Amino acid sequence: MQDYFISIFYAEEDGGYIADIPDLRFCSAFGETPEEALREVQIAKDAWLETTRASGKPIPKPKYRPAIFILPKWVGS
Repeated sequence: MQDYFISIFYAEEDGGYIADIPDLRFCSAFGETPEEALREVQIAKDAWLETTRASGKPIPKPKYRPAIFILPKWVGS
């Protein structure tokens, strides 16, 4: 089974890390470390999915994939 993409980034203004699941609207979590943010967003994801199922709303399929660019070797030389 394909799982949801999770983005983790440092938020200067919050002084910690944010983990976000773009396919699940408003599903994100905070942590003082990237690992803590990841653990917290997994808990948030489970709650998000449970609440959505209980309400009878559709669960979106995982589809978000970030664009990854590979620069030629000459860039930055």
